Formats: sequence, C-alpha cells, structure tokens
Amino acid sequence: QVQLVESGGGLVQAGGSLRLSCLASGRTFGTSAMGWFRQAPGKEREFVAAISWNSVMTSYAASVKGRFTISRDNAKNTVYLQMNSLKPEDTAVYSCAGQRTPRIPLSIATTYDYWGQGTQVTVSS
Repeated sequence: QVQLVESGGGLVQAGGSLRLSCLASGRTFGTSAMGWFRQAPGKEREFVAAISWNSVMTSYAASVKGRFTISRDNAKNTVYLQMNSLKPEDTAVYSCAGQRTPRIPLSIATTYDYWGQGTQVTVSS
C-alpha cells in the first residue's frame, strides 16, 4: 500500500508562487508515474500535470502550461509542483496521485490508484 501526503499549500497573492510537495511511502514510488489534480468548489476535479517514473515525460493542462512545473526526486520519494504566476482561478484543493499499474493517459484520474488528502491553494486578487 502506498500513502501520499501533500504539503506546501497556502494563501498567496495573484502573481505569486508556491511549491507543493507530495511525499510517498512505499517501495514502488520510483517506478510509478505521478500526477497532480485539483478541484475547485463546485467544479469537477481536473488534471494539472503528470510525470513519468524516470522524469523523461511530463505533461500539463493547457491552463497551467508555462506557469507550473512538475518534477520528482525518487531518492526522496517526493514529487513537486512548482507554481508560478498564480491566478485567482488556480484556487483549489490540489491532490497528488500515483499509479500501481502503468496506464495511460496520465491526464485521466481513473488511471491512478493512490491519492493524497489534498492541500488547499488560495490565490487572492
């Protein structure tokens, strides 16, 4: 079983930056693709970014491309989401997700087996 714990959320002004972290327990982290998703109040969960197990492949939602960067450190069992130029519409609960079995596409939530509890990101205008 893998547990995921997010941290790094908070309140920031528009144009500011935050870095989210997701610490994973379990031996399979280094071979698992990881993703970040977000859910705003009254909205459906949406894909933000994903990264392959070896960091060779990354993908981003169009709404965050060029502003957010996903990365990982397999030695630390951690995946990161660097968020720059934040906008009020980025306000949401951000959750990381991991795969037990490799599946595609990584932008689809149902391809992930493990989920964290989420961390709140609030961007004020």
